[in-house]
Amino acid sequence: MTEAQALEAFSALSQETRLRVLRLLVKAGPEGLAAGAIGEAVGASSSRMSFHLNHLEQAGLVRSRREARSIIYSAAFPTLSALVAFLMRDCCQGHPEICAPAVAALAGCCERVSP
Repeated sequence: MTEAQALEAFSALSQETRLRVLRLLVKAGPEGLAAGAIGEAVGASSSRMSFHLNHLEQAGLVRSRREARSIIYSAAFPTLSALVAFLMRDCCQGHPEICAPAVAALAGCCERVSP
C-alpha cells in the first residue's frame, strides 16, 4: 500500500457514518450485507448511504456485487490488512516488544468462537 492509498483510506474513514459502515461490514464477514440493511443499521437514508458506500468503495475499503435485485457490500479485507501492515511496517525497529500489544490485539480478534 502506498502512502497516497493510505491517506485516501483514512480520509474515507474520518467520517462517522463511513466508519460505522466499515465496522458493520467487517462484522458481517465476506458474505456482506445488502445496501438497505446497512442503511437501516446505521440510520441513513438510501441516498446518503449510496454516497457513503461509494466513498468507501472508491477508497478500496469495500466491494460491491449484485445479487438478484440487491447490491451486496462487503469489507475489502485485503485492503484492510494492507492498511494495518502499512501502519505497522516500521514499528519495531529491532524491538518487537514495541509492537507486541498491537499484534496481541489483532490475534485476539481472530480466534474462532465455538457454538
